[in-house]
This record gives sequence, C-alpha cells and structure tokens, in this order.
Amino acid sequence: MSLSFLVPRSFFVGVFIVLVVVGGVSQQQGIEVVDALGRVVRFERPPERLTLAGKGSFMLIDAAYLFPTEARQRIAAFAGAAQLSVDWLTLIDPTFRQTKTLLESQVGPEQIAATKPDAVILRALESTKLGPGVERLGIPVVYVELETIERYLNDLRILGQIFVNSKRAEELGAFYAERLGRVAQRTREIRERPRVLVLNYSVRGGTVAFEVAPVKWMQTQMVERAGGDPIWTSTAQPGGWTVVTFEQIAAWNPDIIFIIDYSGDARVTISKLRQDPLWASLKAVKNNQIYGFPGDFYSWDQPNPRWILGLSWLATKIQPKLFSDIDILSELRAFFSLYGLSPETIQTKILPVLKGDLP
Repeated sequence: MSLSFLVPRSFFVGVFIVLVVVGGVSQQQGIEVVDALGRVVRFERPPERLTLAGKGSFMLIDAAYLFPTEARQRIAAFAGAAQLSVDWLTLIDPTFRQTKTLLESQVGPEQIAATKPDAVILRALESTKLGPGVERLGIPVVYVELETIERYLNDLRILGQIFVNSKRAEELGAFYAERLGRVAQRTREIRERPRVLVLNYSVRGGTVAFEVAPVKWMQTQMVERAGGDPIWTSTAQPGGWTVVTFEQIAAWNPDIIFIIDYSGDARVTISKLRQDPLWASLKAVKNNQIYGFPGDFYSWDQPNPRWILGLSWLATKIQPKLFSDIDILSELRAFFSLYGLSPETIQTKILPVLKGDLP
C-alpha cells in the first residue's frame, strides 16, 4: 500500500516534493522548479545528471558549487569559457577531471545531449539562443539570471530548488543579504557621492582599449550601492562594453578610477598609466585615487559569486570613513569557506593568487 502527500513549502514558492511510502520507506518522486523566467519546470524525480553550459558558464559553475556536495555529485558536464580556471576547479572539486565532462565553450544542443543530462542549467540570456534547441531534444532546461544584484538571491533559490536543498539556499541567502544590508544601511543617507569611473582595460591586436559597462550590469550597480556616482552611464551602450577615448575620460575627470584587467593584474596597468603624462594630469591619479579591481582566479567585478566581495571592497574605497571597520581579508576567508575550503587551503591557495589593490 502506498500513500502520496506533499511536503509543506518553506523557502521556495512553487517547489514541491512528492514522497511515496512503500513498505515504510520514503522515496522522492517529483519536484517542480520555478526558474528565472518564471517557468515551472517539472521533474518526476530530482535530476541526478546536470549539464551547465552557455555564455559565461564559469559564473554558473561557481554559483552551483556554492552547494558543494550536490555539485560534486550531480553535475555531469559543463562547458568551458574564456575565463574558466582549471586550478580553481581543482580546489573546489579535486575529482572533477575524473567525474565531469568538460565541453567546448561554443557547445551546441547535440553535444549537450551526448552528456545524457536529466536537466540543463543555462543563464537566462540563452533563452532565445541555446536553450530552445536543447528543449527540442526533449531535455528540460532551467534558467538562472546571474546578471544583477536584485535577482541574485533568487538565482540562489532556484539552484536550491533543483538541488533540493532549501536549507543551504537559506544559508547562502543570509550570507549575501547580511552584507548587502550592511552596505545599504551605511550608504542610505549619503549626501555627497564621489564621481566614480570603472574602466575595463584590454589589449586586442596590439591596441589598448578602455571600456565602460552598461547601466544595468553588475559593475554599475555595485558602484551605486557602494555610495558612488557612476559617471559613465550616459555614454554606455546596452548589451556590452562600450569603448571610450582618453578625451572622454579626461572630460569626466572622475574623483576615483577603478581599473579592471581580466587577463592580468590591474596594478601593473595602473603603474604604466601613472607614468603617462596625460593620465597623470587626471584628478584621480593626482590624488592617488586610482585602484586595480581585485580578484583571485576570477575578477570580483562580474556576476560570479565573488561580486559580494567586490561590493564590500568598493565600499571601503568609495566611502572609506563609513567602512573603515571592514577587513577585506576576513570577508575573503568567510566567502571562500562557503565552498568548503579550509582556512589552510585559503591561506596557501587563494591568498597567493590575489591581484589588484588588496593587502
């Protein structure tokens, strides 16, 4: 004799787990996941094989591994990406080479299907690109956004749904919410916001370029939340980085400049800029208010889970009097412990690879 019933909903609206009791033993039978697009994705049982793919997949991989046990056990494959760090993957999942299939970065639906996933997790920007082709092959797709501060806690909830671990999602949500709340509370009544410019430094074909982020991207949102005025928003174009000339930078003449360098250490770039007479004439450079955005294996400015570190660090630079008590290295240790890394591992494997303006 069997009896089916619904477990009460707790943290997640739209999630249920059906249990069938057979001979006194409970067995999970089905779940519903409400994804970032508001779609209800139903599974007869929790998916055991997950494939992560699409643009910026390293952000998705890192978010999934905030659920260390589930990620190690249930991720079957993931796509490569320009910034994907094998050294970092080895830290958070020492057996990933033996247990995961590493796909090409521009993977298509057929290659994804070959990994035999029970479900595929993609970022929402793939909902009109890669996602429909995967679904046409009969494979369920769950979308997360991983793009904005406002939606990030919801993305963690979605991962909690698919991993069937609401308790862990609540813990992660509390970690992020506490730090977001601290910044919001201290910057709520700021009267004067310094004029801030965040620049992405890149070299393409031997040509140096500086770019600004779109208004809705994480970099802009972090500056606003940290108590700064992102002065580039009227120039930024939606959809991607916008190249700006030095003449435009000089016309802005910001109070504070932050340099991002995805392929190197921004401190090296800043050292070169200080030697350039044109850059040396800028207010921020004269006042030693030009900083290299920090990072470790990945930069802290993007929608990788590390953005919470980037926000705290930005606040200490943009509003130093309000955040003088924040110890970024302590924040760093707390963050990386979320991946199950020991204090010794953080000390010997994370601290030595830090870059940007960090102690």
